[in-house]
Amino acid sequence: MISSLHASEQGAGSKTIVLLHGFGGCSDVWRDVIAPLSPSARTLAYDLPGHGLSLDFPDAGPAKVAARAVLADLAARRVKRIHLVGHSMGGAVATLMALAEPERVASLTLLAPGGFGPEINGPLLRRYAGARDLAEVRACLGAMSGPASTPSPRVADVLFQMRKRPGQVEKLVEIAAAMTRDDRQGVIPRDLLDRLTMPVMVVWGSDDTVLPFTHADDLPARFHVHHVLEAGHMLIEEAPDLIAGIIRRNMNRRTRPVRAKFAAAAS
Repeated sequence: MISSLHASEQGAGSKTIVLLHGFGGCSDVWRDVIAPLSPSARTLAYDLPGHGLSLDFPDAGPAKVAARAVLADLAARRVKRIHLVGHSMGGAVATLMALAEPERVASLTLLAPGGFGPEINGPLLRRYAGARDLAEVRACLGAMSGPASTPSPRVADVLFQMRKRPGQVEKLVEIAAAMTRDDRQGVIPRDLLDRLTMPVMVVWGSDDTVLPFTHADDLPARFHVHHVLEAGHMLIEEAPDLIAGIIRRNMNRRTRPVRAKFAAAAS
C-alpha cells in the first residue's frame, strides 16, 4: 500500500527521475523542468512531508523523516533505480536517501542543497514560512532569487494557494523554526559525502541569499560543481531549461569505480 506521501507522475520511459522540492515548495514547482525531461523519462515529483498534499504525513519536518518516507514510497511503487534530484531542503533529503540506499540511486543532482554548511538565512526562511498573502509570498521569492530574476507569477500563485490549506502555514512555521534554530542548520559530515560513488552534480547560484555558494567548496573531488552566475537560490524557477539540461547530463555520466583498499591474498 502506498503511503499518504503524494507524488505527481508524468512521462514514460526506462529511466525514473525523482524530484524533491525545497522548503515551502511543492511538486508543481518542477513543471518547467519536467517539460523537457518527461518525453523520454518517467518523473516522480513529490510533495515532501508537511507540504501540499503530504501536509498530514506523520512526524513531518526533519529531513531524515522525509528521506525514509520517499524511500518507502519508492519501494511500494517497486521502483528499483532512480535518478535523484533535490533542491535546498530537498537536496538534503536526496543526499540522505543516497547515503541510506546508494544502490537505488543511479545519479544525484543537488541544487543549492541544505546540510552542506552551517550558514543559513534563518530570518528570511522564517519570514517565508509565515507568509499568508500573495504579495508577501512574491516578496519572499524575490528576496531568494537573483538580482536579475523576477519571481514566476505562476509559482507564486501555486505556493500561495498551497498555504490556504488549514494548518499549512502553521506547519511551515514549525519546520522553519526547527530548521533554522540559532540561525544555523544541521550539517551532513564530509566523510559521509565521500562515500557516495554515483555521479554527483552540485549546482549553486552565485547570488544565493539563503545558502551561500561557498558550501560547495571542498567537496569530494569526484563531485562535479556548476556555479550559475547571477542566479539566486530559486534555481528551478530562475533557470528551468539549464537545470533540465544539467540533470540530463548527470544521468548520462558513468559511476567511477572505487578502488578497494586491501592487500591481495598470497597465492
